[in-house]
Amino acid sequence: MEFNENTKLADILAAYPWLPEAAAKLDKRLEIINSPLVKMLIKRATLADASKRSGYPVDEIIREMQKLIDEHERNA
Repeated sequence: MEFNENTKLADILAAYPWLPEAAAKLDKRLEIINSPLVKMLIKRATLADASKRSGYPVDEIIREMQKLIDEHERNA
C-alpha cells in the first residue's frame, strides 16, 4: 500500500489493524489515532488530518508507519 497525505485512515487500519497500537508506542503524539473522536471520523480522516491533530508532520508519519510495517512483515 502506498501512503500519501490523502490516504484514508480507514484504509490503513483495514490493511494493518495492528498499526495504531504500534504507532502509539512509538510516539505519544500518535495516540490520537486511538482517540474516540478519530474513531468516529475515521472513514473520512486522512493522514493529513492525523498530522494536523497530532502536530506530527505527515511525511514523518508515513516514514515511521512504513518502518513499522516493514518490521512487522520481517517478524511475521
